[in-house]
Amino acid sequence: SPPRIQALDALRGFALAGILVVNITQLARMTGHPADAAALVVDLGFRQRFFPIFCVLFGAGFALFLESAGRRAGRPRLVLLRRLAVLAAFGIAHQLAQPGEALLPYAVFGALVLLPASYLPRAAVPVAGVLATAAALPLGGGLLLIPGLFLLGQAAADYRHVLGGGDVLGGRPALGGRLPVWLLAAGLVTAVPLVLWYLSVPVQQRAFGPGEPIAAAAGLATAAAYTGALLLLLGTRAGAAVARVLAPLGRMALTNYLLATPLVLLAATPLGLTDSAAFGSVFAPAAVIIAAQAAFSAWWLARFRHGPAEWVWRRATWGRPLRNRRTPADAGAPVH
Repeated sequence: SPPRIQALDALRGFALAGILVVNITQLARMTGHPADAAALVVDLGFRQRFFPIFCVLFGAGFALFLESAGRRAGRPRLVLLRRLAVLAAFGIAHQLAQPGEALLPYAVFGALVLLPASYLPRAAVPVAGVLATAAALPLGGGLLLIPGLFLLGQAAADYRHVLGGGDVLGGRPALGGRLPVWLLAAGLVTAVPLVLWYLSVPVQQRAFGPGEPIAAAAGLATAAAYTGALLLLLGTRAGAAVARVLAPLGRMALTNYLLATPLVLLAATPLGLTDSAAFGSVFAPAAVIIAAQAAFSAWWLARFRHGPAEWVWRRATWGRPLRNRRTPADAGAPVH
């Protein structure tokens, strides 16, 4: 297997933290007024802002896994199909606690979109990704954005050397080149006018929720800006410390995503969040959960090669025994 790409792990951990804020409001069935400041922060800063990042990362992970499987198996796409089937099983179980969760749609779209796209000429994938994403925006985005974003992630992995991400494979913490700058600039240039327009609309006429094309476009643009800003940060001296916190969280994203749901369900009612409009009270429990998961992830990965759910996922994908506990021989070795 190739070395872990630390920038992608850190970005995945960052996206997981943002998605948790939105998931708390959904799991607690919270509703807020468009004029409420805290609800506005959730809408403009979190909702539909982190989901696109995860989609692109999933598409990139798909392409990287297919490359790795091609070196280890005679029929790599069959291995990949098993991987998606296992993810679907996780998603079906998770749907019982969180209807509308992301794992099942990811597995379905992975099989319906990414797997066939792996047969396309490499140059066709980014074109298909741009067209599919653009077609989804007038329809309000949401789940319809997944195919296009998956394809853009696949294309980003396919063209990572052209985009300046080749050095990442050597273990450097951030993507190189100008890609982060372009993402930040393009995201801000697009998102800022959309948000300012929204704030200029009378409160009674505001419609910036799921299914709104402008909301979907603003979410996509903000996600690009967030991604660029984080990748630029990871390239600085301070970014190394940020990566040490976020990367373990991202490496165990499946485990942490699944564990967050029962934690939120247990805490929502005692904290007074259930069926409330107390959006300002969402951030503290989200921060506590993320801090606890980051600490747990770092502790676990110092002792094991894969997170609990990740180990099950990998074991079921390959259908053979997989050692998980680390040994002294693993010290200093690349993490796969």
